[in-house]
Amino acid sequence: MAPGTKKRDARRSLRQSGWITLEGGFAARPCVVEDMSSSGAKITIQDANTLPARLRLAFSRDARAGRACEVVWRRGKTFGVKFVG
Repeated sequence: MAPGTKKRDARRSLRQSGWITLEGGFAARPCVVEDMSSSGAKITIQDANTLPARLRLAFSRDARAGRACEVVWRRGKTFGVKFVG
């Protein structure tokens, strides 16, 4: 690998239902986790327009079980997040 190239973590294709909760843990919204790696995930949500820069992603409606994320890119209803904290 050439110097300076960033190796991406291996992504697993999931297409699994998930939940997004905003800071404060209110109003869990359904989403589809398209794929995931150890450092982030690609997610599809129906109403991506109101998505904040920081959120929690969980595989159950219980936000405490989720992981804190930051949105790093958006393309229509699909967006990428990196796991933080």
